[in-house]
Amino acid sequence: MTTLIERASLPLTSPLLIAALLFSTSACSNPATVNTSNNVPEQKESQTSKADMRTSDAQVSADKPEFTTKAVATFDEPWAMTALPSIDGKAPKLLVTQKTGELFIVDTATGRKTQVKGVPKVAYGGQGGLGDIRLAPDFATSNAVYISYAESGKGGDSNKFGAKVIKATLSGLDTNAPTLQAITPIWEQSPKVTGQGHYSHRLLFSPDGQYLYISSGERQKKEPAQDTSMNLGKIIRLYADGSVPKDNPFVSDDNNIASQFWTMGNRNVLGMTFDDGGRLWAHEMGPRGGDEFNLIEKGNNYGWPEVSNGRNYSGTPIPDHDTKPKYTAPKISWTPVISPSAISLYAAGDHNDFPNWQGNALISGLSSKALIVVGLNDDNTADERYRYDMGERVRSVLAVDGQVWVLEDGEGGQLLKLMPQ
Repeated sequence: MTTLIERASLPLTSPLLIAALLFSTSACSNPATVNTSNNVPEQKESQTSKADMRTSDAQVSADKPEFTTKAVATFDEPWAMTALPSIDGKAPKLLVTQKTGELFIVDTATGRKTQVKGVPKVAYGGQGGLGDIRLAPDFATSNAVYISYAESGKGGDSNKFGAKVIKATLSGLDTNAPTLQAITPIWEQSPKVTGQGHYSHRLLFSPDGQYLYISSGERQKKEPAQDTSMNLGKIIRLYADGSVPKDNPFVSDDNNIASQFWTMGNRNVLGMTFDDGGRLWAHEMGPRGGDEFNLIEKGNNYGWPEVSNGRNYSGTPIPDHDTKPKYTAPKISWTPVISPSAISLYAAGDHNDFPNWQGNALISGLSSKALIVVGLNDDNTADERYRYDMGERVRSVLAVDGQVWVLEDGEGGQLLKLMPQ
């Protein structure tokens, strides 16, 4: 099993292998093994055939939106994207990161890519490299962005790694040579550890722009998720300048690390979003089975590695959430896994391409090669509404002003716009 990528994509070559994968429902070693719509191996589809969008019988609905896809640009190992403010109703420009360390401005009207210089050196390898990017709440006046990436330690710790978050000014935005300037450190994982998996390092601002949330993976070490002396396996809440709010649930004069925590017991959170009511939702990759969709609430402990609806990669069991109710159980648990990689809340603006998705969470899937639409209910429950077979591993999804873009994973990953039918 390869533990340095979220879930490797392996071909299915025999009925025996298919049966074994169905039994194991591995979240890491067994990726997009089985098409959850019809229990047959997923095949790489052409751009045209993606429009078919297969789905399970349980998800077939007369009001299910259908779409085709339009290729906008191509990347090598893209990881995250966010939209720059729209000007005069023109097609948005996106900021897109590549895990290998490149940042691009993409004109979605033309597909033109302009590389942004000044990105710090990243520790590329495994799941590590350049990560997430978010506009500062005051971007309109400051041109500030927040960026996460993996960095290596210094000296004798050069074989150890951790995520880092910086703030920078995006200068020359409308030129052919944009750059990052005035780079300021905001936060980093502590301690740096060996291995290059489960950085998480997703970024999200609260709706009022006051707080910065950072997902910090447990780096495939398990125990740090329950250790208050480490900020691994947690969701972090800070002010935009990196300082700690005094109302954080674990604030302590004796433990500056724990003061950063909003929640504990998180494994590998690669997607966070606020809904229209201000609730914070996040998805989390499980181990061998048991991907999670959680309502994130102040001070809660989500149980990893003490509980999970999956199993260890060795096949040994992990107690389910319902055996230890002191830990917060997920609102949705997926086995077979979907390998959730990003999330975006759909809201209509000048466009309303998919009105039936209004207020829903859009989740991109790696091993599932899917776009998953999840309904967020008033009673704090959630349910999967639709699933679309995209034919390729999907690294990211972004809803902007009622339109939707997705990023395919890996080398040659395409930026696609969803075109409603």
